[in-house]
Amino acid sequence: MAAVDFEDVREAAARIDGIVAYTPVLTSPALDSMAGRRLFFKCENLQHVGAFKFRGASNAVALLGEEAERGICTHSSGNHAQAVALAAKQRGVSAYIVMPENAPRVKIEGVRSHGAEITFCEPTLEARERTAAAVMERTGATFVHPFDNPRVVAGQGTAALELINEVGPLDAIIAPIGGGGLMSGTCVTTRALLPEARIFGAEPAGADDAARSLAAGHLIPNKGTNTICDGLLTSLCNLTFGILNEHLESIITISDEEVLAAMKLLQEHLDIVVEPSGATVLAAVLTEEFRALKDIDSVGLVISGGNLDPEMLPK
Repeated sequence: MAAVDFEDVREAAARIDGIVAYTPVLTSPALDSMAGRRLFFKCENLQHVGAFKFRGASNAVALLGEEAERGICTHSSGNHAQAVALAAKQRGVSAYIVMPENAPRVKIEGVRSHGAEITFCEPTLEARERTAAAVMERTGATFVHPFDNPRVVAGQGTAALELINEVGPLDAIIAPIGGGGLMSGTCVTTRALLPEARIFGAEPAGADDAARSLAAGHLIPNKGTNTICDGLLTSLCNLTFGILNEHLESIITISDEEVLAAMKLLQEHLDIVVEPSGATVLAAVLTEEFRALKDIDSVGLVISGGNLDPEMLPK
């Protein structure tokens, strides 16, 4: 049996119905023209907490039993942190969030706005995990991983479920890749509903562990990262690697310059603010590599989030 299957996604959709926002799908003739095909943007930047992460966090927290009463802990650079903080608040339990000291201010403020306790750490995975372990030992809180959790992945898959239900058949779908939770959920849903659709990932060149891992056939974690896409710095885990390795056709890697250009285009043509991680999908479909692909007339793009500090707004 698969670690996450489509029935898990459907059950998650029913469970979080009325809790998460049903986000709009936007289109732009100008962006269609640039891409050479029809583009359908699933705007998770307009989700509660400004990112898709609220889907997975809501599903995972809802499924916790009595252990949730001692609080919920996670580590995150921002969007999953905000999502867990809000999901815990809605359940009436405490949230303990470990964040890297260089997390964007807007994301730190978002976590604080939901009453969570924040513990800062050095911006490394080892420091995050070590600090989270200390917090859990002190509080007895239950850990909800940002992506290495089937319940989180199932929740993330509901974004693609809404997109496909609204738009209908698509030739291709693309989502950003960090730890792989959103991309994995997107794969599970798309393969179930659109068996012939082609599935792609978008990843910054400065944090391209997924592209390297799939090319090698085994996990190759990032040893260092250099990108403005702060939501995509984490590496895949065994759970997400297995799903992506089975379903992805390819991963399009893009530069930070291409991401910044995509952010500006989204603001100009869709009138939405999108953080760098979320803009990777448009940057990817505008590359020569993607434009050269044949037999793709319609593409669904999952915009992952819109939380960015004011100085990052496109000029």
